[in-house]
Amino acid sequence: MSPIIDIYCHIFPDRYFQEMTRVAPNLTNIGKRLRGITKLFDLDARFKEMDAFGDYRQVISLPNPAIEDIATPDVGIGLARIANDAMAELCRKHPERFPTFAAALCLTDIEGSIGEARRAVRDLGAAGVLVYTNVAGEPLDDPKFAPFFAAIAELDAAIWLHPVGTAAMPDYPSEKKSRFEMWWCFHWPYETSVAMVRLVFSGLFDRHPSLKIITHHLGGMIPYYDGRVGAGLEVLGQRTSDEDYSQILPSLKRPHMDYLHDFYGDTAMFGGGAHALRCGLEFFGADKVVFATDTPLGPIGKTIEAVKKLELAPEDQRKLLCGNAEKLLKMRF
Repeated sequence: MSPIIDIYCHIFPDRYFQEMTRVAPNLTNIGKRLRGITKLFDLDARFKEMDAFGDYRQVISLPNPAIEDIATPDVGIGLARIANDAMAELCRKHPERFPTFAAALCLTDIEGSIGEARRAVRDLGAAGVLVYTNVAGEPLDDPKFAPFFAAIAELDAAIWLHPVGTAAMPDYPSEKKSRFEMWWCFHWPYETSVAMVRLVFSGLFDRHPSLKIITHHLGGMIPYYDGRVGAGLEVLGQRTSDEDYSQILPSLKRPHMDYLHDFYGDTAMFGGGAHALRCGLEFFGADKVVFATDTPLGPIGKTIEAVKKLELAPEDQRKLLCGNAEKLLKMRF
């Protein structure tokens, strides 16, 4: 079997966790859950599990909550620096385990995040940056974030796109919060999908055609609703009377669906079955899907088994398990 590069693996470096707890002591819901997951903190337990999967390596990044949601911009950018220094140290100490990392940012401080992204990639060895699907409630396609995307394109670094909705986003207008963890199960893939399409409509990929964005959970809803996203949005504006969308699609250099195929999708489907992986793989193509598990929040073994059930040609299986990640990370394993 090919080597495995797990491109979406979460970790809490101790220094960062202590400082995060100090500045945001009242974390609830997801913060409470994360405290109970030993492998986010315990390297011995983490390495023991990794050893069970042979030549298997992890690209590490912070888990939720987003820094932007728990700290003011000045405090947040300091938190990001602490996290990045700690993850870089882990990669230096354990290169056979952690070949690189996705840097933390605090995009409520855009200029500070641009500087931190440059430092993390150029000086610390990060392969790219972790960005959330909204920034303290603001959309990524807001023009104020354009300089940030330009800087990442200039660095030729990858962007890990992670959903960030919470229970504060209700399921129904009559309720004050989402119930039964629907925010995690359904809102996250929805928010990923919205962010992807709106970035396309903003002309991001016309400005930066080589930009590399890895969408978590295999592109959210996009592969499974390609008809609604494709033909359904070709009549953009005909359902809306209070805004004029008539120039959005003509302003793009290519059909909007072409750009959606330019994103990368990952296999972090919480151990999901091969039918979901097959759909995403068919949508993005064998060159644009990377192996990921969400470990230790998601299962490693079940994800590997789901990939095996695809019964891919050997060359395509290698692309998915490590080859595509090698290109994105500019490394060879």
